[in-house]
Amino acid sequence: MIEDLGRFVRAAPTTIDRMAEKARTATIAELARDGDGWSPLRMHLDVRSFGVNAWTASEAGAQLIGEHDEISSGHEELYLITAGSATFTIEGEEIAAAAGTVVFVRDSAAKRAAVADEAGTTVFAVGGQPDAVFRPRAWEQNATVFPLFGEGDYTGAKRALTEALDRYEDREGLLYNLACAEARLGETEAAIGHLGESVALRPSFAELARDDEDLGAIKDDPRFDEIVNAARSG
Repeated sequence: MIEDLGRFVRAAPTTIDRMAEKARTATIAELARDGDGWSPLRMHLDVRSFGVNAWTASEAGAQLIGEHDEISSGHEELYLITAGSATFTIEGEEIAAAAGTVVFVRDSAAKRAAVADEAGTTVFAVGGQPDAVFRPRAWEQNATVFPLFGEGDYTGAKRALTEALDRYEDREGLLYNLACAEARLGETEAAIGHLGESVALRPSFAELARDDEDLGAIKDDPRFDEIVNAARSG
């Protein structure tokens, strides 16, 4: 399976405080997951007009923001260091960011990354596409099902991925992971179908599929080779 293309396992149980449904509150700390420190704010609060998340580093030198660009989404991104300090790298240029520093990346093609300078460093991130209606990106859903694969809960992973398909515009990663879950469950027809859809949307997934252990149960099916070879020849 893929955790989704360089983006950053289970969130601790938490609650949403409600003020007569006029506001919802949560803390970054209570949402932070073990392992990667991700606080899935957008998903937890059901924010629908922009992307918003936070990451907290457990130690100095930990990666807060994995290197990526936003070409596929067209998003601008704003990062705020709320605690500690970090070093951002934007298109090869380093930026020292102490608590309170705001780093805004307008160019969606710019490579960006951030590393914590000390334990407990937290970055708050907001993103969205200018002049467009916001739709969330599927990396967040893929990240939430990754622990289910680790636990062998393929039925739970399948359920979560199926329910998410219509909520995201970039469905290819969801379809790929759904195929992985179905292959693990012995559901060959569904797995082949969803793998084919995924590779058609993103041909580069064909190379991932060749070596993906989650798809092992369907690799002897001649249609598997047809899917991955068609992507290569295309």
